[in-house]
Amino acid sequence: MRETLRARAAGRRARLVLPEGGEPRIVEAAAELERLGIAEVMLIGGTHGIQPVDDHRLAAVADHLRERRPQDVRDGIHALDLATDPLRFAASLVALGEADGCVAGATLPSADVVRAALWAIGRREGIAAITAAMYHGLSDGRVLTFTDIAVVPQPTPTQLAAAALAAARDRPQLVGDVPIVAFLSYSTHGSASGPAVDVVREAVALFRERAPDVVADGELQLDAALVPEVAARKCPASLVAGRANILVFPSLDAGNIAYKLVERLAGASAAGPLLQGLARPMADLSRGAAPDDIVDVAALVSLQADRTLRQSPTGATN
Repeated sequence: MRETLRARAAGRRARLVLPEGGEPRIVEAAAELERLGIAEVMLIGGTHGIQPVDDHRLAAVADHLRERRPQDVRDGIHALDLATDPLRFAASLVALGEADGCVAGATLPSADVVRAALWAIGRREGIAAITAAMYHGLSDGRVLTFTDIAVVPQPTPTQLAAAALAAARDRPQLVGDVPIVAFLSYSTHGSASGPAVDVVREAVALFRERAPDVVADGELQLDAALVPEVAARKCPASLVAGRANILVFPSLDAGNIAYKLVERLAGASAAGPLLQGLARPMADLSRGAAPDDIVDVAALVSLQADRTLRQSPTGATN
């Protein structure tokens, strides 16, 4: 998957901002992104990066942060202090159109990255929740999207539908195929019951209202979602019928554990986590990411940015 992903992103030269310019892994990844033509990189911090306190855009970033969340900003001086934070500064550059996307999290907790993204950028219109996806390349050539794997611990039906909708919107641009969505459960089409199953069923109904043209089904057990022979026995009338390429997990526990099992034990290649549902692209790296992992996530963000810029502008909301 790595070679295919980088080939798809090569030559796009998205303007990406990386706010951890003092981290050696980030510096190495930035050089590779430039070499491959995937991105034009702005480093924030470090020896060779932009220093927010000295940048001519600092006042504009402070004004933007104050306008987005006036309840969190006491006065102009406080806004300037907030704007000097590399993460908020970088996210604000994306929101202001000074950069096409942001990649952060090599040294920062996911909660900080998500908070900065919500404050500075906000959700895409029509998306109810920010979620995260991981892209796995399997040995048989398939690429699977796992969501949500990093943000919402116990998703509501609305949040599950939002994760699926964002993944379905991203999939054609990032992978180049048609999304086929499976909402996962311990039950397949009524084989079991319980509150958790009810949540998944409601999420499927909400998703179908929002995206009637996208093939989707649930509730489905994992084998029914991925293995045609099993689907033929468990859910022969399903439109997904073992062909799913987007897996929507019923909880953060399930999604996070599943993607790490597939990566560590099945040897699948992985790219992500990628934040979904933002008005403009920003990604949250794993703090264990190697330089190659950072390049892959940046390639996804570059592809996301290409789609975002070609769409008509939408407003960002808190």
